[in-house]
Amino acid sequence: MSLPVVQIARLDWVEPLAVAAGLNRREGALALLAGAGDPAAHGGRWSFVGCEPDRVFVGAVDDVAPFDALRDPEFAGGGVVGLMSYDAGARPATGARAEVWPDLMLARYPALLAFDHAAPEVLVIGRGVDAAGAEAQVRRAAEWLADGVDASIPSAPASEFEAEAEVHAYEAAVADVVARIGAGELFQANIARAWGGRLAAGRDPFEVFLRLSAERGAAYGAFWRLGRRALVSNSPELFLTFDPGTGRVETRPIKGTRPRHADPARDAELAAALAASVKDRAENLMIVDLMRNDLARAATPGSVRVERLFEVESHPTVHHLVSTVTATARPGVEAAEVLEATFPPGSITGAPKHQAMKVIAGHEPPRGPWCGSLFGLGLAGDGGLTASVLIRTASFELDAVGWGFRALAGAGIVADSDPGAEREETEAKISALKDALIGV
Repeated sequence: MSLPVVQIARLDWVEPLAVAAGLNRREGALALLAGAGDPAAHGGRWSFVGCEPDRVFVGAVDDVAPFDALRDPEFAGGGVVGLMSYDAGARPATGARAEVWPDLMLARYPALLAFDHAAPEVLVIGRGVDAAGAEAQVRRAAEWLADGVDASIPSAPASEFEAEAEVHAYEAAVADVVARIGAGELFQANIARAWGGRLAAGRDPFEVFLRLSAERGAAYGAFWRLGRRALVSNSPELFLTFDPGTGRVETRPIKGTRPRHADPARDAELAAALAASVKDRAENLMIVDLMRNDLARAATPGSVRVERLFEVESHPTVHHLVSTVTATARPGVEAAEVLEATFPPGSITGAPKHQAMKVIAGHEPPRGPWCGSLFGLGLAGDGGLTASVLIRTASFELDAVGWGFRALAGAGIVADSDPGAEREETEAKISALKDALIGV
């Protein structure tokens, strides 16, 4: 199959959230938003909005080559959004487990709006088998700009947010991992807690996305509706970018967290304490080393570099410690190979990765999409890959009664972790999503 013809028109800026609100009930509704405030502050230059994909894959994958579907010629021309579940990537370590979410979801969008926050302008992108088909898709996407609606903040759409396990069970799991680390079994593992509930009758997952995006949007915020499933993510974490033109690969793992504080002086103290924390720096460094090793599997020898180490990023509800690792991909390496070399993300597994995933499976039920990755391939009219880590994420499924949801938050456990402090960290991380669901 030949690659599609791509046509791009440039139009004046409009707000992507309002456009997304006008399309959110359509099949395949997609909104990848770069966040509130300065979208470039943490790497988010582009926002994307679309709907009604013309090709979809939802199903299981091969454990040996889970991203083989990306090599399908039908998905080779860009305009592709995908979600790989954490459990699909962890299965070689954990073995088969109960399925709570499809391994892989892929959708190809022949019409797409790309919002360049740096310009600012809107790129209207159409793909077709010929120029006429591509131009028709450009016209279709341009019409969406007139369909924008008021994106005001709705009331909280749920009234329940119930933990799946008792607090003491999580703290016991942390204590067990600390003991395993002391025995030399591993160095670090990310252990998570889960919450669930239901939206009120007639309420919709997009309302949760609106509540997050309007005031607390992260650099890799996302809403995706595909069939009877929906995803809302407020992730600040970049998993990977890959530029096939230059071969540059970049990952920005997060390890180390402090809550924000309303008092500016106390907030600054918390950020400074994070920057100086020996524990958090050691935790971050372990994952940096893990990501260096993962990238090396797809990289030109000697090209892996740590460009920035232990930077403090301040987000609406937390401060994070972030590092940046880069590499140059080997000639012939494509997006599928880069993802396979590194998935699941090291920041939400542990070190050594294989053993950490086995330990995680002993303490947690399957994670589903949480801490998997949402990625876009060639969305801006090029062949580039951008993939986020699906933290700060809720998954939704529609049944005869309405929408049920599940959300998780985790903490990286190391040798000197305190179970109570790690539990408090998960509560800080889940706070924005909890507020978006049920209010304060």
